[in-house]
Amino acid sequence: MVALSENAQRRLTIQTVEIATNTTAIRSLDWDRDRFDIEFGLQNGTTYNSYLIKGEKNVLVDTSHQKFRDLYLNALKSLVNLKAIDYIIVSHTEPDHSGVIEDVLQLAPRATVLASKIALQFLDNLVHDPFSKRIVKSGDRINIGKGHEIEFVSAPNLHWPDTIFSYDHQTQVLYTCDAFGMHYCSEDTFDKDLEAIEADFRFYYDCLMGPNARSLINAMKKMGQLGDIKIIANGHGPLLYHHLDIWREFYRSWSQKQAKKETTVGVFYVADYGYSDRLAQSISRGIQKSEVNVEFIDIATKCVQEVNELALRSAGIVIGMPSSDNAAAHAAISSLLAVINNHQFVGFFESFGGDDEPISPLRKKFIDLGVKEAFPAIKVKHTPNDSLFRELEECGTDMGQLIVRARNIKQIKSIDVNLEKALGRISNGIYILTIAKNGSQTGMLVSWVAQASLQPLGFTVAIAKVRVIESMLQIGDHFVLNVLEEGNYKDLKRHFLKRLLPGYDRFANINTQTAQNGSPILTSALAYMECKVINIMECSDHFIMYCSVENGRVSKPEGITAVRHRKVGNYY
Repeated sequence: MVALSENAQRRLTIQTVEIATNTTAIRSLDWDRDRFDIEFGLQNGTTYNSYLIKGEKNVLVDTSHQKFRDLYLNALKSLVNLKAIDYIIVSHTEPDHSGVIEDVLQLAPRATVLASKIALQFLDNLVHDPFSKRIVKSGDRINIGKGHEIEFVSAPNLHWPDTIFSYDHQTQVLYTCDAFGMHYCSEDTFDKDLEAIEADFRFYYDCLMGPNARSLINAMKKMGQLGDIKIIANGHGPLLYHHLDIWREFYRSWSQKQAKKETTVGVFYVADYGYSDRLAQSISRGIQKSEVNVEFIDIATKCVQEVNELALRSAGIVIGMPSSDNAAAHAAISSLLAVINNHQFVGFFESFGGDDEPISPLRKKFIDLGVKEAFPAIKVKHTPNDSLFRELEECGTDMGQLIVRARNIKQIKSIDVNLEKALGRISNGIYILTIAKNGSQTGMLVSWVAQASLQPLGFTVAIAKVRVIESMLQIGDHFVLNVLEEGNYKDLKRHFLKRLLPGYDRFANINTQTAQNGSPILTSALAYMECKVINIMECSDHFIMYCSVENGRVSKPEGITAVRHRKVGNYY
């Protein structure tokens, strides 16, 4: 392994290591990156993985983020004469994988870019000079000598419509770009420590791959036809080798579970236009909290038949506004108007692409057809930030809850009456959990809290998956648990139970002060504790979080904790 120069300010490093015969990984290690695509936080940085295969012809698989330009090019030059690169495989065109491709093409004038048709269309807008290119699809192969024959697999919507996989039949390495990746930065080239990276692997799947479960199942079927796979060379995080069967089984089981969900929402948008991808992902994350399947369709590239097929089996439809001159996208939206019915829900969001089609006229057409609006149309007035992405997630949660309301009522009624009354006799205190993170702050009422350890002092709290606050409570995050006082809790309880419009300030007209960890303390609380999330366990419709207590204070020593008494145990 060769570690090249480092940027001390941002801790950017390059790692090069031979992973198979004539095959080198060039990993750009971004140690301190704490956000990715804005919409979800990173606890452990990330990497951008690129690969060089040297046969009689030389192949470069993907490049790196623009921030690594000089480090990456120097590393690449140390491995190969750039003028001797024959092919550049572009697995997909998102900037974290293609940010240096224009620079490489200028230094590798004889290289031919191999990519999907859609990827090459995107690249034409990224690269300002003409370049040699060739469309590849499933079953296409190139022979680069020394036994290396590379086969391509079309894998659209993982998580962009332009994605392809590449498989080297000699080394049995599969190059998957975003699929099977994770945001985890480590000097370990491979997946040595399953326990250390499993949570990041799952979080990445939930954020990016889960909404495309059906596409992932199709891609995995194609993977099964390639032959043995020894290494999955992904685009982010450690490569998968030591526990490859486990990772593949995770993807299979998670995707099958997602695809089997009875209820689906279709998200119709234009990929790579404005902030459409990131906005759509935030909404879908909220929808999925209600155990509703989400499927994405790029209305600029899919045929009307595919658009209609998804619309007809969807309980809800979300539309990201295309540019005013995108004829294909407008034709797709017209077809949606023709097939939608008044039993479905609809939602709209602007893409902030600079020339968005106005929402209001389109919204009126759907409303006039009797279609129910799941959330207020999202009009984007400034560059999307954390607050807006949180608001979009709340909108998605609202849509999911509306769609599953009837199902949930049916499930509640199906539980044995005596059992639900017995469970309801478990009493709990009443608390307000508050948190501030990345410029956003929020709070919610919680009651399923129990002390869990003495050394260190710790407790567990159960958070329903449908709560938007759940996405702010990842391992390592800090928050405040406010203890409410018996006889002095009803106003705060009523306030934090109140359903607010997405984006509304939860702390408006509430007296607070700031804890050492940055989260709000309710000044009228009986006591507060500053806490850190240590571990998270998934339990059906809730997450149970084990948290350590780092600081705390009681404001009224003679006060007692408010207690909540329920009569039934199958709902709050």
